[in-house]
This record gives sequence, structure tokens and C-alpha cells, in this order.
Amino acid sequence: MTPELKPTDVGGCRLRLADFSTLTEALEYAALSRAGFNFYSGRGELLCALPYRDLRDQAASLARRMLRAGLRPGERVAIIAETGPDFMRAFFASQYAALVPVPLPTPAAFAGRVNYIDHIRPMLASARPSAVLAPGVFLDLVRHAAAGVEVDLVGTLGDLERMPEDGADLPSVKQDDLCYLQFSSGSTRSPTGVAVTHRALLANARGIVRDALKLRAGDRCTSWLPFYHDMGLVGFVLVPLSSQVSTDFVAPDGFARRPLIWPTLISRNGATISYSPSFGYDLCARRAMHADTGHIDLSRWRAAGIGGDVIRPGILSRFADTFRGCGFRREAFVASYGMAEATLGITFAPLDRGIELDRVDLGRLRREGRATPADGDNVRELVLCGELLRGHELEIRGADGTVLQEREVGRIMVRGPSVMTEYFGRSEETARVLSSDGWLDTGDLGYLVGESLVVAGRSKDLILVNGRNVWPEDLELAVEHQIDEVRQGDVVAFSVDGQEAERVVLLVQCRTSDAAPREALRSAVAEVVLARAGLNCAVVLVSHNALPRTSSGKLSRMRAREMYLASILGEPQPHVAPASFGPDSAAEIQMPRSS
Repeated sequence: MTPELKPTDVGGCRLRLADFSTLTEALEYAALSRAGFNFYSGRGELLCALPYRDLRDQAASLARRMLRAGLRPGERVAIIAETGPDFMRAFFASQYAALVPVPLPTPAAFAGRVNYIDHIRPMLASARPSAVLAPGVFLDLVRHAAAGVEVDLVGTLGDLERMPEDGADLPSVKQDDLCYLQFSSGSTRSPTGVAVTHRALLANARGIVRDALKLRAGDRCTSWLPFYHDMGLVGFVLVPLSSQVSTDFVAPDGFARRPLIWPTLISRNGATISYSPSFGYDLCARRAMHADTGHIDLSRWRAAGIGGDVIRPGILSRFADTFRGCGFRREAFVASYGMAEATLGITFAPLDRGIELDRVDLGRLRREGRATPADGDNVRELVLCGELLRGHELEIRGADGTVLQEREVGRIMVRGPSVMTEYFGRSEETARVLSSDGWLDTGDLGYLVGESLVVAGRSKDLILVNGRNVWPEDLELAVEHQIDEVRQGDVVAFSVDGQEAERVVLLVQCRTSDAAPREALRSAVAEVVLARAGLNCAVVLVSHNALPRTSSGKLSRMRAREMYLASILGEPQPHVAPASFGPDSAAEIQMPRSS
């Protein structure tokens, strides 16, 4: 009789909080514990339990086969990052072989074949891998994407496992070696490979588990985040492993179909740490309105992380209210800010405080660049994202590079041991964001309240109309909040060159084909924008799930603008939905950029 499959446990060795020199050293120590990775179906069935000791043995064996296949230390290995044990084996085998793994997106649930090929081909060209590994079901797509890129091997993990193992000695791995390449989300530019060393990874992991989450014996993680995103890979694969913590996974598409599988797994295994962007909490709260949640116990969930995009307090409040009867505490919310260019985390809010808001005068914020506390109607609620990780530096700088004072809005600059070495193979792009003395220009705007960071938006997304700045987040949030038919993620705002001035455009997803409600929605959106910002705008209705997203699921204003312009001739026609928008351009529900 086949023994019952059980998830990995916790404990078994003295807790070490990422105090290692390399990821392979961390895995060697984790192999002494009872912890590991567990993979579940969307229905909650345990598909595979992979203890760290087994992962260590399998990865070391596969690493020798990789070397026998002709791969050499320092070369890149692209891995299609499907949620499952094969990705883990390939990723950690690359570590043992001193290769550089490059996690790449899986095909989105509704995206077309051509869209996927066009999406990952530039990543392959940028990373210049010697091998590309993919699940068999995706192999044909990946071969087409790799056409024209010099790749020695395109195949499955099984192809490598058939190679002989003997005669290959594992090389030494050093802390300043590249650990992996992480492709950034590409929300405002083309995706670029962030080069992360072992030193940077473990510095960030130490800060997260020691200072931010204050990891302790008995902690356990649960995640539905994709492995090709920094929060999914670093936050719930590499950080838990480096601290001998078990993680329970469900694939992003499994979560999208059955959102309550996320809190169900947290309840079943007693998880204490789990993260999501706002929309993940929103999906769960909506689904729980029509489902039985009596079996769910969230009383042990002590760090309900929130990051990845604009943090929406209303959604979090609704989630907390919905699951209060399941033992969820709103004080468990932990706001954070980060990005792949800093490995993952930059700032974290204090534990057991929940979401803390800064209510500021919207007019002064936009006109003067100063966040003045205020009450009343014309205010913006912004989330305090906490203090900087130990050993790092943060400054808010003006356009001329001057360091700004508290509550003055400027560019967020970060320096420290977690910051990337470069955008791989892109020296000019690296020089634009990383100074010679190590300061990273995050591209984000924010300000400080005491020691706590508040993120206000992305500098590249600012819309300039008649000499004044208009923040697209303001327009998008106003439409979402004031129009019932518009949900979170249904609207994207940007500007295009008009005949005489910049023209503001809003693309809005519409779920009906009836003419009357469509026209009513278009008029309502235009009225909100006029009332909120004093602007006339072009409102274009697009089909449900049609707005373009990055590889990680974040709405891409850059791509939306490009598609809008490619869909028209001459002056924009607000009453015509661009032909290039449609169901085939949708992305599955996945993880946005950390912030």
C-alpha cells in the first residue's frame, strides 16, 4: 500500500536566520531540518511534498548532469517557472553547478500563442541562456520563442536527467557570484534582467526574517505567487529555505479559479506568514460572500503581507471584516515596499499595527509636492510602508538631486547590500538607474513621515497637462471608487500627444455589449475625471480582461498607450474600442511588481 502523502513539517535543527554566504550553503543546512516545499492543487489536494533534504540530493545530482551536458559555470539557464517541484530541482541544480538560473513566465491562461512567444523572446535574447528548460506541455512554444536566439539546449528536465552523472565535480560557489537573473515587470519599459548575487540575496533575506518579520520557531508560509516574480521567488522560496521554514504552494491559476484555497491552506497547515497584492485579498473577500467559510481558521496568521502594487485600504478593510469570524486580525496586515532591483524588500511596516494611513491635502500634494496632513473631501489616503531594512540607506531627492526634508515628495533613492549589481548586459540602462556610488533610483515617488516611507506613485507615469502634473493613480482610483460598475484593475490612465497639447486617455473595461449602459459608463467616467481633475478626457471602453499587463500581471500603462496608438489613425476616436484589445490579450491573475 502506498503510504499517505504528508506535507513537510517544521523544526528539526537550530533556527538560523539566513546567516549564510551562499544559497547552496543555506540549502545544505536546511537539509538538516524537517522542513520543505509542498505543492497543492486548486482543490487542496497535496500533489507533492519535497523536503529540503530531498531537494538537496536531487539538485546536486542534476547539477552534475548539467555539467556533463556541456553547461559551464557562469552560463545562464532559462527555466519556465511552472509552480511545481521540477522548477525547484532545476533552479537549485543551477546553483550547485554555478550556473545562473533565469525564471521566465508560464503562458497566461487566456493569452494567445503568438503573444507568449513575443513576450518571452526578448527575455531570452537579453539573458542569452545556454539552455532553456520547460515542461513538456510548453516545449513547442518555447522552441518557437528561442528560434533565432543562440541556445545550445532547449528541452525538459527529463532530457537532462537522462544524462550520466559520474565524472562531473561540482564547482565552488562564491558569495559574489550571480545567484539568478530576475526579469523586472516592465510596467513602464521593456523587461530587463536584474542581476542578483548570493551576497545581495542573503542580505535581503536576513533583513526580512530578522528585522521585518522577526521569524521564530514554528513559523510556516503559504503562497500562490508565481515563481518568476520577485515576491514569489525570493519571498516564498528563497527566504523560507534560508531560514528552514516550510512553504505550501498553490499555482496562480489554481488560486484564480478558487481564491478560497489560499486561506484554506493557511488554516489547514497553520501558516503564520503569507503575502498578496491588494487584488488577492479582494478576490477572497468577494468569493467568501457566496461561500461557506466556517472551516477556515486564520487565528495563527500573524503577518498578512501586502505589497506589489498600490495598497488599497478599502479592500483590506473588507477582507478583515469578511474573515473576522475566521479569527483573522486586521492588525496582522504588514504593508511593505520593494522591487526586484533591491532583491525584494526595502521597507516594512511594524508588526501588529495593521495598515496605518496618512491623510494628506491632495491639492498641495500635487501643486507643491508636499504631503500636508488634512481632513475633508479633497484628501488622498496613502499607506505608511514602514522603515528601511537595517544596513541600507534611503533618501528622497528633488529633480536637481537635492535631498528633501520630511513630507516633501521626490524620487525614492536606495543604497545598500541588497541592491542589484546591474541590469544584465545593459550597461547604459544600468547607468541610468544606478550611480557609481551605489544609489539606486527606484523610479518611484514618495516621502518620509518620521522614519516611515510613503509611496506616492511612479515618476514615469506622471501626466503633464497645461503645465501641471496629473497623477494617473488619482484618476484611476476616483473612477474605481465612484462608479459601481468599475472594479479594481478595470481602468488605466495615460496621456498621448494631441494636436495642440497632451490628451488624457482612460481605457475602461466594460462587461456589457448593450449600447445604453456602455454610453452611460463612458459618460460617468468622463464626469468623474472632470470633477476630480478639471480635465476633459477620451474614454475608451475595452472588453473584460483586455487591459495589457506585465509578465507579472500588473497593468502596464506603457503597453496600454502603445496599443491605443497602434489601434487608431489620426485623432483618437473615444467611441471606438481599439481593435487590438480583446480576450486574447488578457493575462492570468498573477503577481504585480513589489511595492
